[in-house]
Formats: sequence, structure tokens, C-alpha cells
Amino acid sequence: MELVFLTILFLLMMSALISGFPVAFSLPGSAIISIGLAALFGYMLEGNVNSYFVEGGPIQWLSAGVTNFRSLYWDVERDTLIAIPLFIFMGIMLQRSKIAEDLLVAMAQLFGPVPGGLGISVVLVGALLAATTGIVGATVIAMGMISLPAMLRNNYSKPLATGTICASGTLGQIIPPSIVLIILADQLSSATDQASTTRAAAYKAATGEFSMPSTLDITSTSAGEMFMGALVPGLVLVALYIAYILFVALVKAGSAPPVPYDGKYDREFIFTVMMALIPPLALIFAVLGSIIMGVATVNQAGAIGAVGAMVMGGYRLTSGQRNSYYPAYLAIGSTIVILIILSFYDLNVKSIKTTEDAFGIFFAVVAVCILLVAVVWSAWRIYKIEDALHGVMVETAKTTSMVFVILIGAAMLTSAFRGFGGEELVKDFLADLPGGFWAQFIVVMSVIFLLGFFLDFIEIAVVVVPIIAPILLADPEANVTAVWLGVMVGLNIQTSFLTPPFGFALFYLRGVAPPAVKTTHIYRGAMPFIGLQLVALVIVAVTPSMVNYLPYRTSLTSDTAPPPINPRLQYCIEEQVFATYDREADQLRSQISLLQKSDVSFLPKKQQKDFQQSLEQALGTFDLVAKIRAADLALAEYTPTYRPLHEEVRSLQSEIRDLEEDIVKLERELTRYTRSDSPPKDKVKEIEAKIAEEKNAKEQIEKKIPENWEESRKTYVTLSKTENLASSKYRTNVDSAYQKIEELKNIIGDVERLSALEPQLRALEAVISSESAAEATARFKLEESALGEIAGSSTIKSKFSKARRALKGKSPKPEKAIQFVKEGMEIFSSEIEWRRQAHAELGPALETYINAIKNSIGLRMQKRLTVEQAEAIASCKSIHRDISLHF
Repeated sequence: MELVFLTILFLLMMSALISGFPVAFSLPGSAIISIGLAALFGYMLEGNVNSYFVEGGPIQWLSAGVTNFRSLYWDVERDTLIAIPLFIFMGIMLQRSKIAEDLLVAMAQLFGPVPGGLGISVVLVGALLAATTGIVGATVIAMGMISLPAMLRNNYSKPLATGTICASGTLGQIIPPSIVLIILADQLSSATDQASTTRAAAYKAATGEFSMPSTLDITSTSAGEMFMGALVPGLVLVALYIAYILFVALVKAGSAPPVPYDGKYDREFIFTVMMALIPPLALIFAVLGSIIMGVATVNQAGAIGAVGAMVMGGYRLTSGQRNSYYPAYLAIGSTIVILIILSFYDLNVKSIKTTEDAFGIFFAVVAVCILLVAVVWSAWRIYKIEDALHGVMVETAKTTSMVFVILIGAAMLTSAFRGFGGEELVKDFLADLPGGFWAQFIVVMSVIFLLGFFLDFIEIAVVVVPIIAPILLADPEANVTAVWLGVMVGLNIQTSFLTPPFGFALFYLRGVAPPAVKTTHIYRGAMPFIGLQLVALVIVAVTPSMVNYLPYRTSLTSDTAPPPINPRLQYCIEEQVFATYDREADQLRSQISLLQKSDVSFLPKKQQKDFQQSLEQALGTFDLVAKIRAADLALAEYTPTYRPLHEEVRSLQSEIRDLEEDIVKLERELTRYTRSDSPPKDKVKEIEAKIAEEKNAKEQIEKKIPENWEESRKTYVTLSKTENLASSKYRTNVDSAYQKIEELKNIIGDVERLSALEPQLRALEAVISSESAAEATARFKLEESALGEIAGSSTIKSKFSKARRALKGKSPKPEKAIQFVKEGMEIFSSEIEWRRQAHAELGPALETYINAIKNSIGLRMQKRLTVEQAEAIASCKSIHRDISLHF
């Protein structure tokens, strides 16, 4: 019966959407009606409202909508969606301020003389508007009203002209900042959590271990990462569009002729083009650049974009007036001053220590006030001229409300879908497909593409993605990243604007196209660009680094970058470091041997021992690397033989687990019937027969497991453990080898800081005699704190701590405290003596040695990666690797 109500849910939703009923009400309405019907028939036929739900009942699934509503609006941790109204405001503001018109005219004049130049200019303007406004309807309408007449006047092919405008307008869906990318990031964050739970359960079922290593887990994504991941694929799509237009213009003569510019290419022309290009480019850099460089979060970048759009709108709407650029000048000047002040001062009120710090804060406040004046001035202009600000705010509120209501409705629909067992059906269907992950992925992408013929991008993003994303992300065979999957879905969803019969870009253009342009022209023109979008989809699918590289690089070079010792980085770090050993092994051995010849007889015994042990460990690194490679080779040689057996058995075991779950459900149902006052005998017999049938099927599948499975699995686990043990020994070895030498270097380097404490430490003996026990104790604490900041001073500090404790209590012992101070000063003098000698005789050699090994043997102990290392690690991490044999 669950399937019946699942079908009712689907039919209700599709009927409502196709009939034109508002999406915001179609999604939750379908969920509420289908859940209500299931509860009603469950009560009428079974006497239990929960009977026709896979788990729980109508109250739980309806309340899930309220839970999702609260998570959208009241969860302080869920701030991804805050960026939506900011970017919508930015886009509508730029559209109302006629920035698009300026861009189209300037680019047409610039590229017109080239074959297909008008088409190319439309694509480039579409890309620029996508990176500033991201509003498909506004972009298509603006280009349709300005560029389409010009293209038709110059004898452009009608299908080519209309297809170019429609396709260029849809670039706003994939080139950041994009509303669909923000929505996908929000949906994928929840999907990642579900996929992580699924993968952990699969790991436990396969290995029996409760804790899954973090290296096997799934990493979530954010709107910022989605923006960075989509940037290169978006530019690839732009390049494909331009290449196609050039190809058509050159091969099919007369379809896209060059359009000569009537004016002169002089300074005035250059100035006009620059004034049209530079402001949008500056805004793009401010918004996307701040995200990519880690300066701002997506929400902060959205605020930057909204403020920048207001300033641009302020001068554009007053174009021709003498003071039209004054607010822009004030905004730019004050921003530059703030950046300069930031480079010289720490603008934190809590960090004010000197008059100079106070001056820095004061100047920053003045600059911010000037910036606020510029923003308020621009906002006032926009408000007074054509009531533009009011119109932008109303449109922003409408669009934002629509998006959020759809998100809530989609959450309710997804809950109902899961309540009727739809998610399990999809999971079982995809799992049964031959061909593994890629077969599942192709089917999912095909379904999304077909849905694009009938549904809008938001509907697909909020209804389909929560269902299929956890299944695809949990698959350890492909081990894809959430950002890659999100960009792939985003690229696919983009086609929904071009696919007949409900492609919105086609409708937008039809509304402003002249009567000479037929609907068939628009449909024919869109077809090649749909093909190009699918080509881009394939390119991104086979080159995941195109998506993954930039988010990884940004993460690894940001201020909050993980240190090189992070477990998730070890595979790629060792790949890079082992290559370094191959190139520089002789030089590294030479540096180790050179340092071994140093005279360290003046060092204390502990330091001597650590010094020699560190160098021995450094020399032993190369043998440990050889053992890792030998273990890797043994595992790699065994894997091709083992993998088919592993896949076969895991598939059988998955079937067995499904049967066991079914048996448990049937046994629960049987228990419920047998405990009733008058159990239906026919129903009981039917369930008992099903249980027997399921148990028999389970036994048959268990017999299919090959006899050599246990032994083969044991061999693989042994080889894998050998590899892990070799890697663990290597990491422990290099960490210890570098740490001990670095500690010695820090101890020697702190000699002057330690020496500077001598007067205060010697004065403590007099303090004991002249001051009260409480005052003396306070002085001792201060000096102990100072000693604690100096490397290797624990033995000295220990004596002074004992002296302080001797002064505590009801009966202080000043004589004993003085004795401890004297002993501490003896150790102090000894420490100063050997440290100074080591600083002079050993210090330079240690510095040279550490510089030689810090990017190889000592890389794991560095605080962060260099830019070059981060780029290499990002390239390595951006490739998807199969980890299915761990499950």
C-alpha cells in the first residue's frame, strides 16, 4: 500500500506543477494530502493510522515540515541561505540601473567587426552579467531587446541569434554568484551528513569496527566552495559557446556576418568601453575575489555585492549630471584608505595598547563613516529617481520569499517521500543497476535532464537532490566530492531553461522578440546550445579536478588552512615527499652526515641523546620509505585478483542484509497480529510463509559466497595492515626526527631571552627576606610565567616552583626557599653557559640542516603548507580515488 500512496504523491505533485498551480503550494499540498489519505485509509482498513507508512506515522512526517521550517529560519548555524536575498538584491539593482544595456552596446561595438562578433559579444556580456546579476529572466530580456534587433538587422540567422541570447542568459545559473549554487550547497550539506552516516554504517557492517577513519569520510561543501568549483566549468561553457558561434560564422557563410563599427576607434571609444567594463569587472573581483582569496564568506561577499550595486546604480541613474560620480569616488577612496589602515594596524578595539593603536582605530572609523555617507547618498539617489530602490526591494522580497517557501514545501514533500519508502526504493533501484556508480550517475543525470523539460531549476534542486545525493555521495567506489556532484547537477539543471516545452529562457525571449521571429526559430536555435551544455557536462565528469582544484587550493592556502599533519592530507603529502626523496636523497643524506660530524660534547646528556637519535631517525627515513613502497607494491599486486571477489561477496552480503531487514519487519508485524485479542489466522499464516520464504532465500544466497572468501579477505586485510603499519612507523619516525632537532634549535635560540631574566631571578633571594610570603609568592609566579615562555627552561622553573611552594602555608620556610633559589641559579648559570657555546658553534649548522629537511622529513611538523606545496596537494586531492575495498 505504501507504493500506492507514493504514486498518489507523485501524481498529485506532477499534476499541480504541469497545470500551472504555484510551486510553493504544489509541493507541501501534495505531501499533506497524500499523508492524510494514507492515515485515513490506514485507520479505516487496518484500524491504525500508521499502517501505511514505512516508519512512524502522519504526525511524525507532518511535523518534519515544521522541523525543517525551524531549521531554515531559527538555526543560527545554518546561515548559507542568508546570501540569497543579498545576491538577488544585487542582481535586480544592476538590472534596474541599466548596466546590462551599457555592456551590450560597448561589447557589440568592440567585437562586431569579427565574424560572429555580435554573437560573441552577447555570450561575453551574458558571462559578465552572470557574474554580477545571475538573474536569467532579466538578462535574456535585456539582451533580447537590445541585441536581437541588431543581430536581425545585420542578417544573422534567426535560430543562431535567438539560441545565443537564450543560452547566454542561462550562464547565470552556473557562473557564480548563482542562486542555484547556494540552494544546492544548502541541500548538499544535509545530504552529506546522511551519506556520511550511511558510509559509516557500511564500514561497520564490513569490518565490525565502530569508528570509521576520517580519511574515508565524506567532506561537506559550502556555498563558497560551490562558487569556486563552478567557476572553471562556467568559463568552459562560455568557451564552447564562442567556439560554436565562430565555427558557424566561418563554415556557414552569411549566418553571422561581421558588423563594422561606424565610429572611430579613438580615445573616446576606449573610454566608453572601459567605463562600461571596469565597474562590473571591479564588482566581480570584489565579490568572487574576496571569496576565493578567503577574505570574506559568501554572506559577506553578498553584502559587498549589494553595497557595490547600490553605488553603481547611484551614478548610473544620474548619468550626465555634474556630481553623478561623487558617491562612487567617496566609496572607492574610503575603501582604499581602510585597506591601507588594515595593512598597518590591528583594528581590534581590545588590542589597543598605545596611542598609535588608538589613532589607527580613529582613522578607520572616519573612513568607515565616509563610506557610509557614500552608500546612503547612493541609496537616496536610487530612492528618489524613478522610485528604483522601492521597486528593487519589493522584487527582492518577492523572489526571496518564493525561494524560501519552495524550500519549506520541498522539505515536506521529501519527508512524505521518505515516509512512504520512496528513498529506499530509489536506493534499491540504483544499487541493482549493473555498472556500479557510473551507471547510477548516468541514470540520475538523465532523469534530471528529462525533468528539466517540465520543472524549474529550484524544483529539481530541492526535490530531486535531497533524494539522490546521499546515495551517490555514500558510494565509496567513485568517492566523489560533494562540490563536484553539486556542480554536475547545476550544469545539468541549467538545461532546464532551454529545453522545450517549458524552458523559461525561451518564454522570456519569445515575449520580447519581434513577430518575424517564430517560436520554432527559438526552439531550433536552443538545440545546439543544449548539446554544448551536455558536452560541458561530459568534460566536467571526466575531469573532476576542473571542479575540485580551486576549492582545495583556496582551503589549503587560507588563514584557517589545515596543518600538514592533518590525516586527510597524508596520501597526497607522502606522494609529493616521496618524489622529493627520489630527487634529493643524496643531498639529504649529505646534510645528515655533515651534522653528525659536529662536536656536541658540551651539550647536556639528554640533548646529546636526542641529537644523535634524531639524526639516526632521519637516516632511517629512507629505509622506512622503501618498506612502505614494498607494502604498497604487494597490496597493488594482490588487489586485481582480490577486487572481483570482494565486489561479488559484498553484493551478496548486501542482499543478505536486505533480507534480514525484511525478516525483522515481518516478525514485528507477526508479533503485532499474534498479540491482538483475535488474530486473523489467514494473515498470520501469510506472514509466516513470507518469513520462511525470506529465510530460505537468505540461505541460498549465503551458499553462493565462494569458499575462498575468508582466506582471501584475511590476506587482503593483512597486506593492508602491513601498509598502514609501515606508514605509521614512517610518520612517527619523521615527526620525532624533526621535533627533537627543532626543540634543540629553539632551546639554543632562546639563550639571550633566558639571560635577560638573570637580574630578576637573582633578586628573588632578597625578595624572600624583605617581603611578606604573599608578596614573595606573587613575584615568584611572575618569574615562573616568564620562564615558562622560554624553551627548555623546565628544570630551572622547577626549582623556583619549589621555592614558591616552600613559602606557602601557615608556616613558610624561607631558608628552604632560598636554598631552592640558589640551586635554580646554579642550573641557570650552567644552562646559559652551554647554550651560548651551542649558539655559537652549533647554531648555524642546525639552521642549515633544518632548512634542508623542513620540506621533506620535517614537512608534517610545519604549521602550514607553502603555496607551491598547497598547489601540488590540491592537484592530488582533486582526483577521485576508489576506496571501496575498505568497506
